[in-house]
Amino acid sequence: MAQATLIESRPSHARLIAVISAAHFVSHYYILILAPLLPFVRDAYGVSYTEIGLALTAFNVVSAALQTPAGFLVDWLGARVILIVGLLIGAFAFTVVGLVDSYWVLVAMFALAGVGNTVYHPADYALLSQHIPAERIGHAFSIHTFAGMMGSAFAPASLLMMQSMWGWRGAFIGAGLFGFAVAAILMLVRDTAPAEAAAPAKSESKNKSPEGWRLLMTAPILMNLFFFVIIAMISSGMFNYSVVALGALYGTAPAVANTALSSLLLLSAFGVLAGGVVATRVSRHAWVAALGLAGMALTAALIAQFDLGSVLLVVVMTAFGLFYGVIMPSRDMIVRDVTPPGSFGKVFGFVTTGFNIGGIVSPLIFGAIMDHGSPRLVFVAVAAFALLSVLTVISLPKKAA
Repeated sequence: MAQATLIESRPSHARLIAVISAAHFVSHYYILILAPLLPFVRDAYGVSYTEIGLALTAFNVVSAALQTPAGFLVDWLGARVILIVGLLIGAFAFTVVGLVDSYWVLVAMFALAGVGNTVYHPADYALLSQHIPAERIGHAFSIHTFAGMMGSAFAPASLLMMQSMWGWRGAFIGAGLFGFAVAAILMLVRDTAPAEAAAPAKSESKNKSPEGWRLLMTAPILMNLFFFVIIAMISSGMFNYSVVALGALYGTAPAVANTALSSLLLLSAFGVLAGGVVATRVSRHAWVAALGLAGMALTAALIAQFDLGSVLLVVVMTAFGLFYGVIMPSRDMIVRDVTPPGSFGKVFGFVTTGFNIGGIVSPLIFGAIMDHGSPRLVFVAVAAFALLSVLTVISLPKKAA
């Protein structure tokens, strides 16, 4: 089925970007939903941290397994309808968690929410790629990524606020209602005009490009998958292990290390917006990404090599976050540039599975580094992965063939 057509004018572009970004906000909000509520949920069911972690495992395993098939559905049935269904599934699952008093229902609903989580990357990127003009697509990607980061930032405080008013079950129900509301808004976006994307007819693109799984197994797509895996490992290492590594390596006070990390995360969000401007004005997206990654490698190496003290540590980690944010829109443009028309869903669904793969592998690597008493290697590994990413991104083939 042909993709739904959603836009007609510049104001429509803005509305489309806004509603898709709202969906991305919800997806990141849902990913973090258990973290602030975990102590309350664990006490309510009298289970161990391992048992409560089973819910998160179910969510992530289902997401990793089904995201690429979800991408095929996006290309077949249309991104808009699949995105609405995904929002409704996630909202329903978390509402049930709040309504039903059962640990095993909680685990099952997190697995179901994992199904809903599979749609966001393939559907969002397909809609943006097909319906936003080329001169605005970098800007659209940056707003989309920024919205996801803001969803992560907004989740803890808002969930704890709802918990304080209505209990943890009320917080889950409130989160579910939020998802239903965004789905309802997306339903109101009407199919009114042809997309502006200047793409060849589907029949022509089919003759020139491989299809289905054969397309996903081509060199450009596999290299992009690998690139996403490495990016996920870089972010996991710096975001999740920098505080403990700094404490073990230099005796950095937790307050200082957390301040540096918070500054990194904040500047990465605003760096995404700056990166959108760059991606819109520069056509050599691979070189933009390579320069940002080189900056990340340099800053991580400085942290590994020198005890920078409180002020310089914050400055250097902030610079790392800025570099990280700036490369995100160019990263997405690199994938778009190698994707044949009509295949945005499956390709973005496939390559963004690299986030899940990296998220599975990186704790094993960085956890083992810390367990063996080598905190310096956390930052050395981050720098090494960033340099590997530079080599990967500048050697990416240009088109699937």
